[in-house]
Amino acid sequence: MGVQDRVSPIAPVQLAMRNVPDTPVERIPDDREDLQPGDAILLIVEDDPHYARVLSDLSRDKGFKVLVALRGADALALAREFHPTAVSLDVFLPDMMGWTVLNHLKQDPSTRHIPVQMLTLDEDRLHGLSRGAFSFVTKPTTPEGLKTAISKLKDYSTPRLKRLLVVEDNPAEQLSIKALLDHQDIDVTVVSTGAEALAAVQEKPFDCAVLDLRLPDISGFEVLERLRDTPTLTDLPVVVFTGRELSSEEDARLHQLARSVIVKNVESPERLLDETALFLHRVVADLPAEKQRMLETLHRSDDALVGKKVLVVDDDMRNIFALSSVLERRGMTVLTAGTGREAIELLESTDVAIVLMDIMMPEMDGYETMHVIRQNASLRRLPIIALTAKAMKGDREKCLEAGASEYLAKPVNTDQLLSVLRTWLHR
Repeated sequence: MGVQDRVSPIAPVQLAMRNVPDTPVERIPDDREDLQPGDAILLIVEDDPHYARVLSDLSRDKGFKVLVALRGADALALAREFHPTAVSLDVFLPDMMGWTVLNHLKQDPSTRHIPVQMLTLDEDRLHGLSRGAFSFVTKPTTPEGLKTAISKLKDYSTPRLKRLLVVEDNPAEQLSIKALLDHQDIDVTVVSTGAEALAAVQEKPFDCAVLDLRLPDISGFEVLERLRDTPTLTDLPVVVFTGRELSSEEDARLHQLARSVIVKNVESPERLLDETALFLHRVVADLPAEKQRMLETLHRSDDALVGKKVLVVDDDMRNIFALSSVLERRGMTVLTAGTGREAIELLESTDVAIVLMDIMMPEMDGYETMHVIRQNASLRRLPIIALTAKAMKGDREKCLEAGASEYLAKPVNTDQLLSVLRTWLHR
């Protein structure tokens, strides 16, 4: 099965939501009835009608045709129907967090290459960039700031060869990395030292770099710090590809400096192809068939789940047992909480990767529990999958407004659940 033939990861959410009628929302006039082949299209996802109109006018001035969505669900539908050239995405939407929209765009092979500019708080920048966002605009912004951001999107989306820099001193590794990543859509430059790498990025712009930490002159850490401290290079996406076992301190430091860190192992070629394809905004369907198969295998595997901590919140031990059995078989570490308060205490004291939240609980229900969790700044981006036995009108909106990342109706289909978990934990 090729990458393009697989079911979109958005499907489980659609299945869970399809019986819930949408509430009517204002429609901002856009260009969907006036699109021609070859048009540059910007999808603006923004719940503030005034801001959406300002962005639309500025974008048309820069040569974009415009699509406007005031809700995340509409944005995903428009992206799949029209395949826009670029997306401007606000994080705070009425029906779901912008992170959910970004996640689905980047997990769907037909949309993951589209550059997404995020409008959000500056503290979210690193999180968004590591999940495949192209750039950031911090609200509130000025018309000049928006013009610059839209120009950057327009320039980036003009068809051209993307440039990849590989910094690796081992000749055999150089050859294997080039063979793995090279294709007609990118231009690969290989250098052997940190000094050569720093000279190369000053000489011409690159779209992504692959960096080994062990170099013969300076360490990869120093290269990353020099890039960070150079204003024109600070946004260069760097994928660290290293054979070194990293201490927890080194790993944390690297994740502050690089977009992605891959330790060389059995699955590392697939991950290197996947991460660089994400940051280069490569069109998956244009890659050779064997590379599409590599990505398909990676995205369908349960390796993203192994060792990750999941918190199951439910007052019914039978549900906890059933979910725990499924998740533990996939190598996940399952923590459980029988009440909302217990869940909050656990999350404040333990590092958890994802939460499965039952809605119907006594005393403090799932809505209230999620609302309290989201008040904690350090837990604002924690993926929370809401599980509800009632597919009642408004349930979906209530879950997402309370802070759920996604919503699944019970009884939960195992394949749907695993698909949603992989989507959120893959990176």
